[in-house]
Amino acid sequence: MTIEDFLQGDKFALLAGVELLEVGNGYAKTRMEIKPVHHNGGGVCQGGAIFTLADLAFAAATNSHAKLTFSITSSINFFKSESSGFLYAEAHEVYNHKRLSNCEVRVTNEAGELIATFTGTGYRKDTDLPFASL
Repeated sequence: MTIEDFLQGDKFALLAGVELLEVGNGYAKTRMEIKPVHHNGGGVCQGGAIFTLADLAFAAATNSHAKLTFSITSSINFFKSESSGFLYAEAHEVYNHKRLSNCEVRVTNEAGELIATFTGTGYRKDTDLPFASL
């Protein structure tokens, strides 16, 4: 099994159309095409859809060490709205400890413009995951 196989278990992100593009040691990149199902009442991509995109990147980056890591806190700041095209989330783990992980995620559009920033802290359990650490 690979980390990509493991993350196929995140059914909500899959149903939302989030794709895992890259994953490495403490790093991940995801993508989501904005479709009408992602629109809020104002006709732009709903914040929860953007959060889900960033959260999967966070999950991939923090679980890349093959230890089960769950989010214990997360926050997101929105800067620009989008109604179509692709959004990308790029996660970088900035703190990696036996128990705690902190990760920063930048969400951008196809032009590279900043859409949102996400920060999350994960709690690392003693549970080994069924793939090799990256």
